[in-house]
Amino acid sequence: MRFTIEQRLLTDSKGKPTTGPSSTVFHTVEAESADQAVRLLIKRDDAQLMGEIQTFPGFHAVATIKSPGGVFTLQVAPTSQSRIPV
Repeated sequence: MRFTIEQRLLTDSKGKPTTGPSSTVFHTVEAESADQAVRLLIKRDDAQLMGEIQTFPGFHAVATIKSPGGVFTLQVAPTSQSRIPV
């Protein structure tokens, strides 16, 4: 299954809050579940899960991660477009 992950920067690497359009990035991931999609992004970005992955009905999930670039919140949803390159 293909998922879109919205990665929103909460704080930069110095712990300062960030805002603006450059603080949000979208990723497309192939995974069996929303939980696995989060874990694949964590592995790819050499990040650390902060807390737990919250899963919701309909293959949705929310998580917070910490990477060298700062602290991010992730919102995962199934991708409706089948022709997006991975």
